Amino acid sequence: MPYKRVMIIGGAGSGKTTLALLLGQLSGLPVVHIDPMYWKANWVQRPAKETIALAHKAVEQDEWIFEGNNSASMQKRLERADLLVFLDIGTVHRLWRILKRTFHYYGRTRPDMASGCEERLDWGFLRFAASYSYTGRPKALQVLKSAVGIDVRHLKNQADINKLVSCFSSNV
Repeated sequence: MPYKRVMIIGGAGSGKTTLALLLGQLSGLPVVHIDPMYWKANWVQRPAKETIALAHKAVEQDEWIFEGNNSASMQKRLERADLLVFLDIGTVHRLWRILKRTFHYYGRTRPDMASGCEERLDWGFLRFAASYSYTGRPKALQVLKSAVGIDVRHLKNQADINKLVSCFSSNV
């Protein structure tokens, strides 16, 4: 496998977790989720310093697929990554995926979340997700520009995602 450390970023609902889990299955690399670093049980938000410390500790491992955004730990992850994947999926598609995910897991905790963080319909989160094109996307594009010496994949649709997955599949 040519990659030992894969960094996946993108807006809420872009498919970061789904892609990370699939690439983890194909490559055998351990998957690291940022969300449990943000949240303690029952939606209690961790202090920012604690989240950063957890992310930095995970980044020090020899191998990983690290999915999530956390801008405060992004540079450290970028310095260690072999591959940066940006899931640049449109707003309507992301919101639809969030709604599907919400109804699928409603009242239960998703596997990639901290214990007791039960899925719920959260209008504030939907507004946050909808604003990503204006807030998070420009930051993500800057991260892509700053990625020097590593493979960068800017994926905009399912066909792009399938091409990346096929690269991992052919290396199994």
